[in-house]
Amino acid sequence: MSATNIVMFGIPNCDTIKKARRWLNEHNIEFSFHDYRKDGVSVEQISHWCEQLGWEVVLNKRGTTYRQLSDQQKADLNKDTAIQLLAEYPAMIKRPLLQVDQSFTLGFKADQYQQLFSPEA
Repeated sequence: MSATNIVMFGIPNCDTIKKARRWLNEHNIEFSFHDYRKDGVSVEQISHWCEQLGWEVVLNKRGTTYRQLSDQQKADLNKDTAIQLLAEYPAMIKRPLLQVDQSFTLGFKADQYQQLFSPEA
C-alpha cells in the first residue's frame, strides 16, 4: 500500500470500528486511530467531510444519539445544522470514517477495504 497517511476516526467501543481495525491489522496496514471522545473533532473537520461525502451520508440516522434528537431538531436538519449537531454529538458521525491520504471512506465492508488497499488502487 503506497498511502502515506491512514487515519481511522471513530469511537473504540463501536463493533464496526473493531471489525475495521481487525481487518487493517490482519492485513498489516499501518494506521492511526482518532477517538472522537478523547481527541475531539472540529467543526472544520466535519465540514470538510460533509463537503467530500455529503452531510446526509456522514450523519448516522440509525444510532441511538440521532433517535434521541427532538422532532424539531430532525425537522430542521440541513447541512449547517447537521454539522453543528455532529460537532456536539460526534457519536452521530457514521463509523468508521477512514482517511487515506486525501480521500475518505465511510463504513466498513471487507471487500470495500480489499479494493481500497489492493496494489492496483
